Parts: sequence; C-alpha cells; structure tokens
Amino acid sequence: MDLDTVTRPWFDAVRRQAGCPKLFDAHTHLGHNDPDGFKQAPAELEAVLDAAGAIGCFVFPMHEPDGYPEANDRVLAIAAAAGPRFVPFCRVNPFADAPAEARRALAAGARGIKLHPRAEGFTLDHPALREVFAIADEQRVPILIHAGRGIPALGVHAVALAREFPNARVILAHAGVSDLAWLWQVARELPNLLFDSAWWMPADLLTLFALVPPGQIVFASDAPYGSTMLAATGQLRLALQVGLTAEQIRIITSEQSLRIAAREPLLDGGPAVGEQERDQHLLLDRLAELLQMAAQLSFRGAPEAGAEMLALARQACAVPDDIEDAPIFAAIVRLLDSYERLAAESPDDHGLRSLLTLAATVAKTPDVPVPDLETAPAD
Repeated sequence: MDLDTVTRPWFDAVRRQAGCPKLFDAHTHLGHNDPDGFKQAPAELEAVLDAAGAIGCFVFPMHEPDGYPEANDRVLAIAAAAGPRFVPFCRVNPFADAPAEARRALAAGARGIKLHPRAEGFTLDHPALREVFAIADEQRVPILIHAGRGIPALGVHAVALAREFPNARVILAHAGVSDLAWLWQVARELPNLLFDSAWWMPADLLTLFALVPPGQIVFASDAPYGSTMLAATGQLRLALQVGLTAEQIRIITSEQSLRIAAREPLLDGGPAVGEQERDQHLLLDRLAELLQMAAQLSFRGAPEAGAEMLALARQACAVPDDIEDAPIFAAIVRLLDSYERLAAESPDDHGLRSLLTLAATVAKTPDVPVPDLETAPAD
C-alpha cells in the first residue's frame, strides 16, 4: 500500500461526481537546491501528473540561493524536451535585475513569471517590479506570486499593479490567504486578478471557492509540497460542497489555465456562488478541527502533540451508529487507519500528513458522497 493507492478511490469517486474534469496543475516546481530540503526531478513531476491523469502544468524553479538564470534555462530545456505538457515559467529576484532576466527568459521560451516574496525577502512595491509587471502586460503573460504563509500583506500592491497592468494575469498563489479576508470582494472588479488553489486548509479553500468568481481560480497542487491527485481529491470535494457547477469546475481545473498559457482572453465563469445556508454538522466540524490541528502539529515537527490530537480525533469518530453522518465518520476512520499504517512503515515521509488534511476536508464536505470503500485495500 502507498499514498496513491489510499487516495485513488477518493479521487476517482469525486472526479466522477464533478463530471470528470481534465486537470491542469498551475503550480509545480523543479529543482534540487532549495534550502528547505525538498527536491523534484522532471521524472518525478511526470509521475505526479500521470497519477492524476493531468494534461499539463505550469512549472518553475524552486528556490535557488545562487540565482535564477541557470535554473530558468534548465526548466526551459526540460519543458522543451517534455513537449506541451510542461508550460515553463521563469523565476526572478527583484534584487538581481529582475526585468532583464524576465525579458531574457521570455525571449527564450518562458510563458510566465514567478515571484516569491518570502524566499527572496521583498514586497510588491519593490521598484524593480513595476517594470516586470509592465513586461507581463506588454507580452500578456501571467505573473504567479507566493501569497501564502510567512509574508506581510501584499494585497494592496497586488491590486494596484493588476489595475495598472490589465493585460498581465496576476495569479496569487496559495488561495491568496495573506489577504483573502478582503481580496475576494475587490477581485470581482479585476478579472485579471486570479488565485491558485495550492493550499491545504479546508476553511480557506471553502472561502475561496464560495466568494471568488470561479473564472478567477486555477487549480494547483504546489508539487512537490503537494501532489496533483491529492490536491484534486480535496479541492473537488470543496468545490462541490459550495455548489459550483460542472462547467465552473472545468474552468477551474484546466480551461482557464490553458487560456492563460495560450495568451487568450480569459473565460467568464459567472459570479461567485456566495455563502450558502446549510445545515450544521457540529460533530463533523469538531472532528475537522482536531484533524487539522493534528496535521499542523505534524507539519511543524511536533510528533507527540500531533499524535495526541490524532488520538482525540479518533475518539471524536466514535459517534452513535444511527446518526445521519455515521458513514462519513466511518470513511474517515478508514483514512486514519491508512495514515497510521503508512506512517509506521515510512515515519520520515512528510507527505503522509496530507491524508490528515484530506480527512479534515471530508469532514468539512458532508454534502459530497464518500466513496464505497469496501473494495479498498484492507488495513
């Protein structure tokens, strides 16, 4: 048994429920020098895409402490050898003549630009970046910006740049969580301000899918920090939970990214669905919070505290058999069984915590049917 085997029945079931949309992963990396220790080779990325049947991806270098020109050239060469499945972005650092590197890499075949304020330690009002956005506007290419944890708010500057350069497709990575509290409202007036869904917290993704117009969301996994299949499994459940249609889901999962890659006009997926009035599921909500805490503690390197939270989550699954949500709790127990077995076999595999996040997502999506797990591998 491995992670893909455990995830497969969940992925197959929710993909059918969503109308079998094609997948294009808008946030993936290649590289082996990132100080955080994560690595990904071309063959590994191909395998991640193959497992999900994904048709392609945006791909860019991981953090390179010694600079990006050589890393950009490597990604361009890999993408050229891989064919249209890999859509290469260049990565630039505003402290290292970002405009010149952006122009050079775009002329060499890059089809987008990646900025990482956290890794390089800058804000979007850096003087060099206005010219980078002007280049993106001139060439009608996307700029994908890290907008997750570890950075100060960047929404005000992102909005100003999106307004000034309407032909640049400004994509805030990680659901734009640094400023999602208010950006969802402003985004409705800025069709070139988009969000990728490479994030793991169900509450943030529910907010994104409900409050941002679907035409301004692109599916993403953050591989190798996530995987295309696992990300799609949770995100499709969340999209269905908030009430997105099959057509809107197709725009998110691949069609808008393909438009962006081709420098074509963006699709209009209609207005945001908004908050829906739904029945409360107090026991599932409680379980979701415990599971998310267990995942976070595991991610932060606190295994004992994570194990305590996981034990509480298991106890929270001991609900009466006759309650309406009992099948959901039973399905989550199966996920937890698989997680603990895999963790015992591979204690250093940090990717396994994604099963805890998936379990929390299942708890937050009670209106989406769980798969029939009778034929799943026994634990």
